Amino acid sequence: MSEATTPKIQKTDAEWRELLSPEQYRILRQAGTERAFTGPFWNSKEKGLYSCAACGEPLFVSDTKFDSGCGWPSYFEAVNPDAITELRDTTHGMVRTEVRCANCGGHLGHVFPDGPPPTGLRYCINGHSMTFEPMA
Repeated sequence: MSEATTPKIQKTDAEWRELLSPEQYRILRQAGTERAFTGPFWNSKEKGLYSCAACGEPLFVSDTKFDSGCGWPSYFEAVNPDAITELRDTTHGMVRTEVRCANCGGHLGHVFPDGPPPTGLRYCINGHSMTFEPMA
């Protein structure tokens, strides 16, 4: 995983608002969070590719998705290490690691060190921050 760098895609606030739904904008551009067990994909078992809803960057594949019981889609590994960036997050009185799309800087969720093998990681991702493309 790489540390946060300048995103490759940069748009004005107005451009992001035009491109994204209000919920996507709140999550991706304002670091919001959807309520647990309410967003898309939290309970999906379909095979496919999850990509950033803001820029289309591939983020996770269904083979790395698992049921963590947390109410958000959870993955143990990104599609590749350069797909995401990580930032220290000290909001809400705790220390966490925020996960962003490396391509556009959109907030995706957080990563925790309590996932399954082989990585031991749990990428807890907002469903509204992603799109899904089914694969056969």
